[in-house]
Amino acid sequence: MSRIDKENYYLDIAETVAERGTCIRRNYGAIIVNNDQIVSTGYVGAPRGRKNCIDLGTCVREKMNVKRGTRYELCRSVHAEANAIIHAPRERMIGATMYLVGKEYGTGEYVEGANSCAMCKRMIINAGIKRVVVRNSKSSFTAIYVEDWVVDDDSLNGQEGY
Repeated sequence: MSRIDKENYYLDIAETVAERGTCIRRNYGAIIVNNDQIVSTGYVGAPRGRKNCIDLGTCVREKMNVKRGTRYELCRSVHAEANAIIHAPRERMIGATMYLVGKEYGTGEYVEGANSCAMCKRMIINAGIKRVVVRNSKSSFTAIYVEDWVVDDDSLNGQEGY
């Protein structure tokens, strides 16, 4: 048996975290790692005490055919990235890497072109996270340097979605 590389090791953990997600559209799992220690995890779900879409059996954004990457104010859930950040002390996130895996609820396929939404990007920037690694397939991924989001500020050009 060959040893798995660290990036896919952490992505596998993030994928397992995503299995706790409660969205009936897409589920993401995120973990924050700093100095080879997991600092925090997060998955998609409604705020504490509120009913999840999976419990309600409906998704407002799905019903309205809302385009992916837009109109998140309609979503009941807190995103995986936000939940991971909420549960971590900032000093442990500075210089860290976030690993992110998204899967389609209906098919279990990896979300094509997955990335953080505009709101999550802002939180990741402010948290001091240095890099985001997003799974593309079981063994391939894209590494994004958060500084690139600062330099190439997509909020200035009205870019929607991801």
